[in-house]
This record gives sequence, C-alpha cells and structure tokens, in this order.
Amino acid sequence: MPSAAAARADHSADAGRSVPPAELGAFMLEMGRRARAAARALALADPAAKTAALKAAAAAIRAAAPDILAANAQDVAEAQAGGMTGSFLDRLTLTPARIAAMAEGIDTVAALADPVGEVVDRWTRPNGLVIERVRTPIGVVGVIYESRPNVTADAAALCLRAGNAVILRGGSDSLRSSAAIHRALIAGLAAEGLPADAVQLVPVADRDAVGHMLAGLDGTVDVIVPRGGKSLVARVQSDARVPVFAHLDGINHVFIDKAADLAMAKSVVLNAKMRRTGVCGAAETLLVHKDAAATHLKPLVEMLIDAGCAVRGDAAVAAADPRVAPATDEDWDTEYLDAIIAAKVVGSLDEAIAHIDAHGSHHTDSIVTQDQTSADRFLTEVDSAIVLHNASTQFADGGEFGFGAEIGIATGRMHARGPVGAEQLTSFKYRVHGQGQTRP
Repeated sequence: MPSAAAARADHSADAGRSVPPAELGAFMLEMGRRARAAARALALADPAAKTAALKAAAAAIRAAAPDILAANAQDVAEAQAGGMTGSFLDRLTLTPARIAAMAEGIDTVAALADPVGEVVDRWTRPNGLVIERVRTPIGVVGVIYESRPNVTADAAALCLRAGNAVILRGGSDSLRSSAAIHRALIAGLAAEGLPADAVQLVPVADRDAVGHMLAGLDGTVDVIVPRGGKSLVARVQSDARVPVFAHLDGINHVFIDKAADLAMAKSVVLNAKMRRTGVCGAAETLLVHKDAAATHLKPLVEMLIDAGCAVRGDAAVAAADPRVAPATDEDWDTEYLDAIIAAKVVGSLDEAIAHIDAHGSHHTDSIVTQDQTSADRFLTEVDSAIVLHNASTQFADGGEFGFGAEIGIATGRMHARGPVGAEQLTSFKYRVHGQGQTRP
C-alpha cells in the first residue's frame, strides 16, 4: 500500500479501508493539505462553474441511485444485525424518494445566489475612505456525522456553494452509503473542472480519525460541524481546537397558550412530535396553559397516545388519561428522539418561558396562540435559535428555510445560529478604497 502521505484523492472507492495506526496521522494531514489547496482554488472559482458542478453532482446522484441503494442496503442489514434501534435505522435508511430529495436539495443549493463576494455593507468615512464588508469563504470545513448518509450530499453542496473545501467523516455505520454518494459528487466536480479534493471523505472507520480532525490537521481545518448523537457532539465541543458549529440537544417545546385554537393545536403538536421522531427538530415537551387545560389537554393527550406516542406527564396530565405515565425530573431534560413526549400544565406564559429557559436546549420552540401579544412575548423572550408561532417545530430545517439544505443547526451565539446554510458558511473581510489618504 502507498504511504499515507502519498495517498491521493479518490478515497471514496476505499470505504472501510485499513490505515495502520502509525500512518493515520500522516494520512489525515495529507487530506488537510489537499483540502487547503483546493479551498484556495475554490475561493476564486467562477460562480457559474460552481453552479454547473452542483447541477452535475445532482444529476450524478440520480444516475447512481441503484448503486447508492445497494450500498445502503448493506449498511442497513449490518445495523439490523447489530440490534440498532428503529430511530437509528430510520436515519440510516435511504429510499428512492430520499435519494431524489437529496438530488433536489443539491439543485436547490445550485439555484441559490452565490454568497461569495457579496457586498454586505458599504459606507464612506468623513476622510473619503470607502469601506465595504464583503463575504468570503471560511476555508476548510470538517464535518463529522453519524448514521445520516444524506449529510454527505448536503454538506458537500453547501460548502461548495460557499467556496469552501470540506472533509467529511461519516459514521462507520453508513460508510458504504456515504462512499457511494461521494463518488457521485466527485463525478460532478470533475465534469466541471473543479478540484476533486474540494470534497474529501475519510474512508476509514478508525475513530482516531475524528481526533485528528478535532486537532485541526495542522491548521488546515477552520471549523468543525458535528451531526450526530449527544456523545459525539459533547466530544467535539470538549476536544476541538478549532471553532465548532453545533447543538448538543434538541429539547424542543410546544406551548399551547390559553388563546390557542384546538384544531390548530392538535395539528401542530401531532406533526411536531410524530412526523419524524428521530430528527433534532422533533418536539420533546408539551406545555399547556392551565386556562386551556379543561378544553385542550385531554384531546391532545388522547391524540398523541392513539397515534402511538407514549406520554409522560405531571399530575394534571395524568388525570386527563389513565394511559399517561408519571413524569420524572429527568423527563424535562431528555431528548427522546422517539415516540415519547413529556407533558405539563403551566400556570402562565411566564411559567412556560421559565420552564423552557430552565430545561430547553436553545434549539427550537413553538407557541400556539391566537393572541398576538402573547406570541410576540414568546418570540422575543425565548432564547432559542429558532422560535415559531403557530407552526411545527419540524420546520427546523435548512431546506424549509429556503437554504436548499443545511449542514447542521447551531445553537451557539457566535457567527452562525439556527440552520447553517451556504451564507452561514462564509466569513467576511473589509475592502477599503482610498485616494491617497494617510492617517494623521
């Protein structure tokens, strides 16, 4: 086998390959160096070339659908044999419809305005200097993800649109699927003459590869984006030596205000919890105003249980249906990612906001109400990346925001917050135009 330092671009054909531990560091550093070189080229690429490459990548994914499905079937069979849970299998499984949606997402990203070079602001100083704030690529993005092979396509498309190179490290459970998608993406890049090293996939299952990425690959990685379970994100946030865009939990709430329409409340709650229970935008806690409890609580609880959702509630919720299990203190702080919801009756809007502040994860929270004043207070005072009025928490998705896709949801307060799309994957610089001015 060639030395790690000499390994070249098309790793996607080598999914699951073995790299001796002694060579893994050099192997990863070489990936970083190639990504940095590709990022320099990509930062200067014509927007039309990036658009054409994205369209070619989408077409290549459609054409490769049989190969992608075959690879995914192997991953799914292995996961089933290993006893993986239903929610995990749902995230891992690809279908013709999901592959079509993946390709459509890339086409949507291709149709977005190119953010690179956009003049965000421009002003003139009293001395005549003209100053512009201009969007620039971040550089090299490292994406570490688990089980969701579609992240391979989403992350690559968004990074390319924003002029960034990306190093992808998918979960070992989805390595075959990710490699098949990566091969199609690289075909799209090559068709338009863009550097294949702009999108690299770590082909090894060795967990030490993650540690090398978190260390920054000798300064070649500019930001890390984790997509996965709490243990992965906690490790990334703890060990990364470069900035991180991430959320640790998706403990999301739906608050049914006293002025909520019952039919709307039922529709929003059912969708927020049960549309897909394993996504980070799923609702995990239902809060009901005490003045709406008499009319709204029982129908909501019955609806959830009849739909196959286990309800764990306080005394008031338990009194609404004998099938409700008592909630523990731990339930208010749990991201179930399953057909389970915690439910509680609160005395006021203030109490609802206080509960969300104490137990939420600053991800996504929603209020259902016909009272605009209450809605305005909720949207202003709830300190979450995404706050909604009369809408499901499952809209916490870059595609639903018009970003085409997302590379993740960020709950931090620096640079990017909420869905991280192409625009959020840019930095900026200042361009200053003078006429010979000097500073006194």
